[in-house]
Amino acid sequence: MDGVLHVLTAADLDAVCRPWTCVSRSFPGMVSPEQRPLAKDRAIYQGEPVAIVLARSRATAEDALERIEVAWNELPAVASLSRALDSDAPLVHPDLKSNLSWQTDIKTELADVTFAKAALVVSERLVFARKTGVPLESRGVLADYDATMGSLLVHISHQMPHQLQLHLADFLNLAPVDVRVVCNDVGGAFGIKMHVYQDEIAVCAASKLVGRPVKFIADRIESLISDVHAREHIIEARMALDDSGKILGFDVDDIQGLGAYSVFPRSSITEAMSALRAVGGPYRFDNYHASLRAVLQNKTMTGQYRSVGHPIACVMTESLIDIAARKRNEDPLELRRRNFVRADELPWVSPQGARMVDLSHERCLDKMIELIDLTALRLQIDAMRAESRIVGLGFASFLEFTATGAAGYGRAEIQVASIDTVVVTLEPSGEVRAQCSASEIGQGIQQGLTQIVADAVGVRAENVRVFLGDTAAAPHGGGAWSSRGAAITGEAAWGAGRRLREQIIATAAALLQASAAELDIRRGRIVDIASGADRIGLDEIARIATFHGYDLPDGTSPQLTASHQYGREADPFLPTNGIQASLVEIERDTGIVRLLKHWVVGDCGRVINPLLVDEQIRGGVIQGIGEALFECCRYDEHGQFTSGSLADYLLPMAVEMPDIVVGHVETPYSGSLLGAKGAGEAGTCGAAAAVLNAVNDALAPFDARVSALPVTPVSVLYALGVITDATIQ
Repeated sequence: MDGVLHVLTAADLDAVCRPWTCVSRSFPGMVSPEQRPLAKDRAIYQGEPVAIVLARSRATAEDALERIEVAWNELPAVASLSRALDSDAPLVHPDLKSNLSWQTDIKTELADVTFAKAALVVSERLVFARKTGVPLESRGVLADYDATMGSLLVHISHQMPHQLQLHLADFLNLAPVDVRVVCNDVGGAFGIKMHVYQDEIAVCAASKLVGRPVKFIADRIESLISDVHAREHIIEARMALDDSGKILGFDVDDIQGLGAYSVFPRSSITEAMSALRAVGGPYRFDNYHASLRAVLQNKTMTGQYRSVGHPIACVMTESLIDIAARKRNEDPLELRRRNFVRADELPWVSPQGARMVDLSHERCLDKMIELIDLTALRLQIDAMRAESRIVGLGFASFLEFTATGAAGYGRAEIQVASIDTVVVTLEPSGEVRAQCSASEIGQGIQQGLTQIVADAVGVRAENVRVFLGDTAAAPHGGGAWSSRGAAITGEAAWGAGRRLREQIIATAAALLQASAAELDIRRGRIVDIASGADRIGLDEIARIATFHGYDLPDGTSPQLTASHQYGREADPFLPTNGIQASLVEIERDTGIVRLLKHWVVGDCGRVINPLLVDEQIRGGVIQGIGEALFECCRYDEHGQFTSGSLADYLLPMAVEMPDIVVGHVETPYSGSLLGAKGAGEAGTCGAAAAVLNAVNDALAPFDARVSALPVTPVSVLYALGVITDATIQ
């Protein structure tokens, strides 16, 4: 066809790109077969790339795809999570013995005895459907290989430029310094843009092979079918209590769907292990048992997605709490309060080995009761129910482990940086330039770092410029993941800013023939500490130091650039906590759940920018609501994806969203200077559990209950007995 330059398959790209395999020391014996940029001989799932057409325009390339003839031989597939381990289930990979990728069993010594002797044991079977991130900006990549220099420039919508730099260098046999990755102003990511995608590697390999720039932008259909999915689980969960209502322990059996492979490099299993670590998070208990089976399927891979695993743990825990409260005929908030890990018990290590510090469960609950005016709200609900309206109020206390430290992936031998570096410079204009190893993915970290640097140096925020997301402009760092921006990059920014401040003051002291101890920087000016008298502006200091060094006293060597690298030594994770509440109404005839109002009280440590934090929380809540009521990646029994457009994959829309009221409790992290903890995923962590509990509170007068997410109108009508055929759910 005119305009078509190349058509490439796996055999072509094998010449320039090696295959890869997901391996993690955290999951010894995990089975995940080798992957290539393009499928070779056998396509494992719908959405796996098979061939790549290079053309002068996207339209031409798409037309050319229609001309490709593939000799397909349809093979049996396994899509159902519940059937993947059956003895007669088709094998996802024929050379494997089964579809089991990995399994583990975790048990404290007295777990069995605890459940045998408990005064009350409550249980729930929970089914979590797949979902995906659906960022506003889809995945896209522009790769440009320069054969004369042996270098590769990649512009890409990605969360972690330095991590991708290492992988591209490895796969394409390049030196890391010859690979430049630029990720400017990514339009949303939510975790799905931190993985290695076959199509993105194929584009980079194609550019190296043909020596020309190659661009690929996924459209929405391509995104839905190939972006990493998440949260496909079937869970049997139990909780044991004594006769006073104290929690004794939890027991969890989890089957997780991985898709065709365990996602590279972090592994899909990370989600399940994050969930199992967080079960019972807000509460004190001594005994725990969990078993996990992670299975392969003929589906898109699952992986890390906003608040990795924590919403699963929160739904499990908070559903059991509400069931127990109903069995005991007591206020669910009082049951929570009785079992909270109290502030005077910290630090505390859970039976799963998670260390808890600087938490505020009781204070958050008190703040929530005040925020919603609980007594008045319950009277309002009683009045609505008297009018035969089906309304419910649900709560969910949550705990989330954020800002992962070095041990999280270092011990697994996975090259994921937990450090960040910030380099700050006083420019000749008097402005401060900051080069940071973080990434801006819409969370607002650029503005947060601007404020931190400005406060640290002593200048106005409008005189600070922060640059992110370019491996050629910043030292190696972690990028954007695990709500780490303020807690890790922020600490690096503060340290670099304070060092630059000291160096500027030292230069000013030499110039003014004064003692550095007598001077301070305020709003971009050097002032006398004692009198507040204005002495000189930073712009003048920078001008003299840069262009008129001869005007400085002998022996003065101005240092107007400073750097600081920060990686937390203690605490492998920073636990954050809070509580959410949701008020819902169910339409009796349709089963539609309407959201009336939602509340969040969170403790993310020091709040640096309240507006950014509040809107991060609201955005996270909306994603959690999507998980609770709307979003689902559906497949038929043959492994065909049936949610390939936004007409089929439902997203929460503005008209359906309630007012979301946000309150804060601040308990700064005691192990850092800023005291910031993670904030960006807290809304997602607890929202689904609060909505599900609200739905079940509304259904309780009918002795009805739902336990699968998303809660669909059909499932509600089935619970109410309006529909009796279970197969149509």
